[in-house]
Amino acid sequence: MTKKPSVRKKHVPQRTCVGCRQILEKRSLIRIVKTSEGIKLDPTGKAQGRGAYIHNKRSCFENSLKGALAHALRVELSELDLESLRIILSNIPDEAVDG
Repeated sequence: MTKKPSVRKKHVPQRTCVGCRQILEKRSLIRIVKTSEGIKLDPTGKAQGRGAYIHNKRSCFENSLKGALAHALRVELSELDLESLRIILSNIPDEAVDG
C-alpha cells in the first residue's frame, strides 16, 4: 500500500492583543516595541526589543494604556513614552480595520 502524500498546513503565528486579550494572527495586530530609545511602533514586526501586540482599533489601544501595555513591555511608561503613544493613538481609527 502506498501512503497518500500529506498536505502540510502552514504555521500561522498567533499573538494576544493586550487591550482585549483576544488571540489573533500576528499580521492582524499592531506591534509596539520597547527599545533603548523608548517606545516605538514597529510596522515590520521584526524590530529588536520587547514587544506587545494591539488591535488596530482605538478601544483596545486605550484599554492597553491603563496598565496592560506597561506590564507586557515590562516597563513603567514615562511621560515621553505616553506622548509618543498618544501620537500613535491619534492615527488609529475608532472601529476595527480588517486587514
